[in-house]
Amino acid sequence: MLNDESILSTTPATAASPLPRRRKPEVLAPAGNLRGLKTAVDFGADAVYCGGKAFGMRSAPKNLSLADFEEGARYAHERGARVYVTLNVLPRNAEVEAMREYIGQLKDTGIDAMIVTDIGVMMMAHQIAPDVELHVSTQAGVTNYGAAQALYEFGARRVVLAREMDLQAVRDIRARIPDDMDIECFVHGAMCMAFSGRCLFSNYLTGRDGNHGECAQPCRWKYSIVEEKRPGQYFPIEQTAEGAYLFNSQDMCMLDHIDDLIDSGATSLKIEGRSKSAYYIAAMTNAYKIAVNEYMVQRGFEDASGAMLKPFRDRVIREGDPDYAESITVVPDAIERNADKAFAGMPGGDMGLEFGGNTDADTPNAEDTGATKPAEDAAARAAGGSQLDDLSYRARSARRKSNTAEEVLPEGWHHAKIRPAEPVTLPEWLLEEPDKVAHRDYSTGFYYPEHKVSQNTDRSAYFRAWMVVGEVLDWTPDEGGRVTLMSRNKIEAGQEIEFLLPGERPFAYTVPAGGFRDADGHWVEAINNPAHVFSMPCPHPVPHNAAIRSRTKKPTLKAE
Repeated sequence: MLNDESILSTTPATAASPLPRRRKPEVLAPAGNLRGLKTAVDFGADAVYCGGKAFGMRSAPKNLSLADFEEGARYAHERGARVYVTLNVLPRNAEVEAMREYIGQLKDTGIDAMIVTDIGVMMMAHQIAPDVELHVSTQAGVTNYGAAQALYEFGARRVVLAREMDLQAVRDIRARIPDDMDIECFVHGAMCMAFSGRCLFSNYLTGRDGNHGECAQPCRWKYSIVEEKRPGQYFPIEQTAEGAYLFNSQDMCMLDHIDDLIDSGATSLKIEGRSKSAYYIAAMTNAYKIAVNEYMVQRGFEDASGAMLKPFRDRVIREGDPDYAESITVVPDAIERNADKAFAGMPGGDMGLEFGGNTDADTPNAEDTGATKPAEDAAARAAGGSQLDDLSYRARSARRKSNTAEEVLPEGWHHAKIRPAEPVTLPEWLLEEPDKVAHRDYSTGFYYPEHKVSQNTDRSAYFRAWMVVGEVLDWTPDEGGRVTLMSRNKIEAGQEIEFLLPGERPFAYTVPAGGFRDADGHWVEAINNPAHVFSMPCPHPVPHNAAIRSRTKKPTLKAE
């Protein structure tokens, strides 16, 4: 399936000729092997990120060899997609020269970008592979526009923001960095307890280094308290018979909020899951690609066929925009009113001082913004005497309350605004797609401070309501249509199944009776042998490798 790309050249790109930069939001999918890479591209990914046999932050997947990268880059480029390689470990001294050699090997495979964390690796890659884009990993913990700007000057063309950022922070960074610097944000998948990724928990408990892709995920283990004088007597931290899961973060799902994220300036929408199955990659890539297409159509950038109507541009208002001066006085929207609550504490508490809220009834949304009157701010600062100088006040206030012009930076700081637009609405069937893969309870991460991510303290397993029952090998119109498939689970007459199709709503189908055959063409009563070839009637054309899924008879909790 070809990706819609408004600026692709007419000559198909090869592994040796990188594609032009995109001019629309990018759906970035994970892959743990070559099959996963091709699946992601087939189901609409604009780019795929994957690790090699060394120096990636996921060691559990098989990952890709140099030959795989060559084949994968060629396959992706022929279909208008890109390939990014993760080199985001934190290397030790003994690994530096090996990293240098590996970068030299990677640069000739046709990949489009390297994802790095360590600034030394970044400089090394810039020197050895100057034609390969550099993307700065979320492990670098970029939380402000100053860091992003500095990395841009060092040669980076993309930053993957720290997962702790809310939508207003994304806007503020977008408004203050060059337009040709990409912002990549996570939209879906598992979230690490150490949200920006750097963590010694696994290393300390198991000797497996999470910063080298070997994390044992001890944050998802079950814990209880033992009092030192009562050895062997366990007290659950939350009073349940099953113990407690202290650091077990919820998964992220931003599908229903894709408009807010793109409007805030995110260039690339990243799906987590390099250790996931091909089915997971296909289902989530397909869902987010369809959501982005809906966004482009409903906002008037494309027509229903994908043809460009006007150039894409996010809604963030920059300092150089004609309406910039007017924008700083408009009433803030809901996202701005909730800005910075992800890190905010309760008013007061700084060296015994309290900074009261705005009680001026004439001030719009005073209760939501938490803003204080300038006079009250000045009085509060004066009351601190020598305890709080002006600079300390600003720093403490920024940590404790929202960064409004009145509260923090009188010399002109303000949150970036966006131009208004109607919300993008997605069809109900599309919003159901995230529930059709194995997942923990979903959240919107830290993007909405009023609804930020929490922990699941009663379980660490995945919830499964659907299962894969087969994979399409071939479809033929013979006999009214027949599909040949590789079996994964039982399929029987009368069963309700769905075929996952790229770029389309899934095809729902009730399996008819009397139409099953085995690989030798013999009639069988049902498909009940996993990893065997069967065929059955199917009037709807379905592509090779399409997943076939069905509801589980009883939803289960089990490890992925």
